[in-house]
Amino acid sequence: MEVKNDEFLKYFYERKDKAENLYKSRPKIYNPYLKCEVILNSDGFHHLQFKARSERDKKAQLLKFSLLPLAFKIINNSGTLQEYRKGLITVGKKGIKDGLSLTKFVDYWGFIAIVGQKQVKIRVVLKRAGDGNVIFWSVMLYSKLKNNSKQKLYTENIEDE
Repeated sequence: MEVKNDEFLKYFYERKDKAENLYKSRPKIYNPYLKCEVILNSDGFHHLQFKARSERDKKAQLLKFSLLPLAFKIINNSGTLQEYRKGLITVGKKGIKDGLSLTKFVDYWGFIAIVGQKQVKIRVVLKRAGDGNVIFWSVMLYSKLKNNSKQKLYTENIEDE
């Protein structure tokens, strides 16, 4: 049993390294809808691996890593927006003296497309905190299929995926 786990971990870290190298090779991608460069920074790559301060399941990470090349195509070619959300979030740590946290308005854009040889439907999420840069935030399958259920449009929690 341990051999299979070791093989899986080896495969996982190989795929992670490959994805990270691909990610770092393109520090920015132009998006025609937003008419700006989307920055591929460490926050976006970190979010592929973690959600709400806990590590994602390694199989979920592998899926996100495998979707990265398709995500880059979507960012570069999307001229139509499918989802948008704006909200107030806390940024940084609480102040030592007053216990208050800084808040900023954050924009999330969701672009959905059918891409790749296997014609996979995926969603790419971009994010901007305050007046900062637009960054890559996440990539995922468009729908979560359970018990042969149909695909559906996600209108909530695009920032968490």
